[in-house]
Amino acid sequence: MSLFDLPLPALPTQTGPVPLGILLISGTYERAHYALVLATAAASVGRPVVLFATAGGCRAFLGPAADGTPGWAALEAVGIGGPKGALARDAWLREKGVAGFAELLSSAGELGVRLIVCEAGLKAEGLRAEQLDPGLNGEVAGVVTFLAETEGGQIITL
Repeated sequence: MSLFDLPLPALPTQTGPVPLGILLISGTYERAHYALVLATAAASVGRPVVLFATAGGCRAFLGPAADGTPGWAALEAVGIGGPKGALARDAWLREKGVAGFAELLSSAGELGVRLIVCEAGLKAEGLRAEQLDPGLNGEVAGVVTFLAETEGGQIITL
């Protein structure tokens, strides 16, 4: 009997939609925005979605500044310098008819996207859980939680 004659183990069958895990590592507006585009699109067709932010990606879910500027404005914007780059990029996209960051965040919440901000990622960025936007229905947890919630599904890294 050769190795090729051995029976293959039965693969587990998927019952229901395959979960989608989105791992947001980048602290750029473009990647965070597209993470939300993917999350809302998948959730809108009935897939369970977990958006896990770590490292620079944690900044996408910061609470508003004292002057009311959204926390995600702290994200870097590719090709647009200055502290207001993310806001400028968001306005430009909205002018083109693309959903803006705030709209996508709201839709993600309404569609049941599970938002997890990585505890280690916060520490690595010098941030605290109290700095996250309290208006978001998110949680602080670790990568083990993310992996458990996306087991048997797909993971996309941005």
